[in-house]
Amino acid sequence: MSNTITPGMNGTSETTVTEAMLASTVGSGKVSVFSTAMMVAWMEGTAVDVVQPYLEEGQTTVGTGISVSHVAATPQGMKVRFTAEVTAVSPNGKGLSFKVAAYDETGLIGEGTHERVIVNKDKFESRTRDKAKA
Repeated sequence: MSNTITPGMNGTSETTVTEAMLASTVGSGKVSVFSTAMMVAWMEGTAVDVVQPYLEEGQTTVGTGISVSHVAATPQGMKVRFTAEVTAVSPNGKGLSFKVAAYDETGLIGEGTHERVIVNKDKFESRTRDKAKA
């Protein structure tokens, strides 16, 4: 495991809300606003990007938990910025905790916590394929 991932490491990402990201399009609601599902996906992706450069070859992270509040609606066409900060690393170095948030052009739209675990990508995917054969 990499010893270089430490609390305080952080990163950001940004997107512009498209029709494909609306709750009414993704099936998570009937309104034409940025969906909670897409907000969560972008929060997770931002967390992945914070730590991926510090992992050993063949490693990645998988999400194991997320707890967020979506506190404000965002219309199509507006920019959204996501932040993720490592808040804790488990004693074995595999478990990672993050503080995540999302902001549109007017302010905070969502925030919460996210958990990820470092895995060997090939072994993880192989076990998943084996599950389909059972």
